[in-house]
Amino acid sequence: MNKKHSKNSLKVIIVGAGASGLYAGYMLNKLGVDFTILEADAIHGGRIGKFIGFADYDIDIGGQWLHGLNNIVGELIQNKGVSLTLDDTPYVYYFKNKIVKNLPKNPFIFEDGEMPDISFKNYAKLNGFSSSYNEIINSIAGFSGADADEISTLWNYLEVSKSKSGEGDYKFENTYFDILDNFFTKSISDKILYNQIVKEINYMEDKVEIRTTEGIEYNAAKVLITVPITILKSEFISFTPALPESKIEAFSKIGMGPGLKVFLKFKKEFYPDNIIGSKVCSAYFNDTTGKKTKDSILIAFIMGKKAKVLCELTDDMILESIVQELDLFFTGKASQNLLDFKVFNFSKKIFIKGAYSYSTIGMGNAREIAAQSLNNKLYFAGEAMNVNGNHQTIHGAMESSKIAIENMFS
Repeated sequence: MNKKHSKNSLKVIIVGAGASGLYAGYMLNKLGVDFTILEADAIHGGRIGKFIGFADYDIDIGGQWLHGLNNIVGELIQNKGVSLTLDDTPYVYYFKNKIVKNLPKNPFIFEDGEMPDISFKNYAKLNGFSSSYNEIINSIAGFSGADADEISTLWNYLEVSKSKSGEGDYKFENTYFDILDNFFTKSISDKILYNQIVKEINYMEDKVEIRTTEGIEYNAAKVLITVPITILKSEFISFTPALPESKIEAFSKIGMGPGLKVFLKFKKEFYPDNIIGSKVCSAYFNDTTGKKTKDSILIAFIMGKKAKVLCELTDDMILESIVQELDLFFTGKASQNLLDFKVFNFSKKIFIKGAYSYSTIGMGNAREIAAQSLNNKLYFAGEAMNVNGNHQTIHGAMESSKIAIENMFS
């Protein structure tokens, strides 16, 4: 590698300071590469963040589970003595108008490789599931990012089966945001420029030119774009020359829908840990699992079309819908015990516009095409660009950056 193209002489710009962008900066810093991160928002973290003061512990407002330990985050924290709790609390189901612990048929049927490229909904019908299972199937699809009529059984399975991350969902004693900050962000905090909304990227000449909405210009030899797939699909950022049609088509095939998390603080726990199958929410989760707390905090986790409906409502109206449902489940105990609530709507965050990516019907190799670099100048990363089955995850977002940075210098 000659001096002109050596690591030390390259200037890299990273667009976006979510998990992917921050980890990319961390890697470049270790390599001794000069770089800058341009973040559109006034804070870093993207779809990761923490909420202080609502409970007697700090709350993860976005990504909060570590899925498996055989990955970038898992390997790091096991060497650092970070406290983890395996969240293996069982599900209960709202089925035929009551809460039940067991179902007549096992609805988790989407892990068989011999599946057609049809929706979860249609695959459930093929397997003899009656309409009484519809909301439960929708909840299972919600974990994968959308409604049961939007996700491909085939491509969801083929992608997820690539993952080598391991089994188990783990929660941190503190927050995922703290992990991100303590191990990655602190060492590169002086490299992050906030409120820099990238509008134009010109990669026609030797250097890549970036222009923000405020007219500020930046130049770099290479640019890593880590914005959510929703931003790329909306063409908020213009490219010169225009991106290849194959890449634009690939973006369009990667799904990403709306998502909400509503935190409910109660006087006491009157609910089981995990409920799926409800009409208003994809699921309810006990947020206190793995936390040192005396509080009772329940998460209403809302995805897909359910989220789209609630996104149009005020926070008070969202609360009313959720409490009415919980009162139905638990004979009025929700309204009797409610102390406080907080809505986090990622669909309304203008630099995010959704929850996380999912596998659509007819998706094919869209992620591989979407993640390909252009002209050895533009590189793409983020959870939607993860080609190893770790999309939808924080460690998957980081892994995609690792691959992109390695490709920059290969």
